[in-house]
Amino acid sequence: MTVVVVLADPPRPGLVLPDLPDTSPLSAGAATDLYRALLKDTVRAVERSGASLLVNYRPDDLLPDGFVTDTASEAALRSLAASALEDVTDARFEEQVGSDVSARAGNTISHLLGEEGAQSVAVVRGTAPLLTRSLLDSSAMKLRTNETVLGPSTRGRTYFAGYTEPADFAAAFGDAELETLTDRARDAGHDVEYLPMQVAVETGADLRDLLPVLWSRISAERIVPEHTASFVHEHGLRVRDGELVIDNP
Repeated sequence: MTVVVVLADPPRPGLVLPDLPDTSPLSAGAATDLYRALLKDTVRAVERSGASLLVNYRPDDLLPDGFVTDTASEAALRSLAASALEDVTDARFEEQVGSDVSARAGNTISHLLGEEGAQSVAVVRGTAPLLTRSLLDSSAMKLRTNETVLGPSTRGRTYFAGYTEPADFAAAFGDAELETLTDRARDAGHDVEYLPMQVAVETGADLRDLLPVLWSRISAERIVPEHTASFVHEHGLRVRDGELVIDNP
């Protein structure tokens, strides 16, 4: 069974999706609500798959100044997960350890593979709403014959990074992430396989890529991420003439 590690922050304005208010019509509060929806859909997809869910969160002492509230980071994320999952008691919640995303992801992957004996571990960001049960199950199959499986996103990023053996993760998550993770895997002697490309939401440009796909799936009555689709519908978010607009402000 693959352990799917969802990297998560408590949903607080300015902390999550910080670039979205300046690159879209959404306010900081609306961007935070979108993050909640994206994260709910992510943890629900993991629960529905054959994977084991681990929510890996930044504790309060790793949050930037100004984002610590009376509600602890873990409590905020447990509450969010409980509203999305059928049984939140099946999910694990563990603190991130490390100075940056690369260190936190690498520490978690290495610990689970080396110390807990997990057969495979995948790190996902909770902002790729089209991640599905079938895609996660497909990744598990690919990890049976490849030491590394990566899910490409736009602008050279990834939304999924799965391993059966560790690699060098120092400064691997960031610029040219997909290439760096591939090169590090090959340096470690790994066979590398890929999942279909998906959009991970960080900026307005990402929403411009995502929304036509999402609205098309809604129109075709195909499976959509429930919480993200509801947010988009309620806010009337659309792409018109290449620009993000709100049809029913």
